[in-house]
Amino acid sequence: MKETIFFKMRHRVQVRPHATVRVGDVAQVVANKRIDDILQVPVYTVQKKERNIVIIDVMHVMKALMAVVPHDDIQPLGPSQTIVEVVYEKKRWGYLYVPIVWLLLFVGSGLTIMNFHEDVSMQQVQQRLYRVITGEQVEKPLWFQIPYSLGIGLGMILFFNHFFKKRINEEPSPLEVEMFQYQQSLDQYVIMHENKEAMRRVDDDS
Repeated sequence: MKETIFFKMRHRVQVRPHATVRVGDVAQVVANKRIDDILQVPVYTVQKKERNIVIIDVMHVMKALMAVVPHDDIQPLGPSQTIVEVVYEKKRWGYLYVPIVWLLLFVGSGLTIMNFHEDVSMQQVQQRLYRVITGEQVEKPLWFQIPYSLGIGLGMILFFNHFFKKRINEEPSPLEVEMFQYQQSLDQYVIMHENKEAMRRVDDDS
């Protein structure tokens, strides 16, 4: 009896070098029978020459399934490509990048804040505010400067919606939204330029 098999390509998966990519790795499958066999159908084997990105097209999955269930009705849904990221073993000395990058970001952000305050004459503004409120002229209005400094740190925590590894609420931060949009653009670029099956050059012989 003819059966209908539905499958939906995943957006991105991660595999090890030389791994065999199967249907269950790159797609969600709905079928009434033989579902376990269908999920184990091999689609692609990561070659040694591959770098870190491989594009699995919906036609690869269709071809693999038709070889196993040629008489069934195969219906693809959703996106037509899956980005397969080949994850290589990280080098031990790579963890040294974390404190180096953290130090650079810390120093760079500190200099940025100080330069901004110097440009807008923040100290003079705080001195004038202190004089207007108290009637006294002081060089370092600490009653303004200390809460203001603490407020900058609290504002950054609220802006990024994280306190160390703890999320304050479920709403994504502006940085996460920007990273999501960047990842989407990057994935679209990879799909368009790495999917060699979707590109074909037709020479004009005339």
